[in-house]
Amino acid sequence: MQDEVDRLVEAWRRERPDLDVAPLDVLSRVSRLARHLDLARRTVLDGHDLEVWEFDVLTTLRRAGPPYELSPSELLKATLVTSGTMTNRIQRLAASGLVSRHPDPRDGRGARIRLTARGRTTADSVMADLLREERTLLASLTDAQRTTLASLLRTLLLPFDN
Repeated sequence: MQDEVDRLVEAWRRERPDLDVAPLDVLSRVSRLARHLDLARRTVLDGHDLEVWEFDVLTTLRRAGPPYELSPSELLKATLVTSGTMTNRIQRLAASGLVSRHPDPRDGRGARIRLTARGRTTADSVMADLLREERTLLASLTDAQRTTLASLLRTLLLPFDN
């Protein structure tokens, strides 16, 4: 069975036989799948009235484990935004009652950002809904195929993680 990428690759091979279009076989599919994943995530987040950045901060804190708190600099490293952006995000999440800001007991000048009970409930609920939605994206694969795909994608991504 052919998909749209097969037709695209075939057309490029016909029109430009001098080009090695092999990367299209993989990367065009990854790109198309990323669009479906983005749409699924946006749908779930919209259902919880959350923006992507809010989800990122809440789930970063949730993954930190009890007491579900990190310093602003730890949040910066995990979310890859500037300090000014993170300060604004923390303020907005605090105003929404999803996080609270506390003095850092180890550094009187520092702060710790902690999930509130509402923030933890929100993170847990969104994550459960998101995983349910993402499972539907993978429904056409067997467990073995998912494992193989995850391994191949990890190999592809590792050079970019450093």
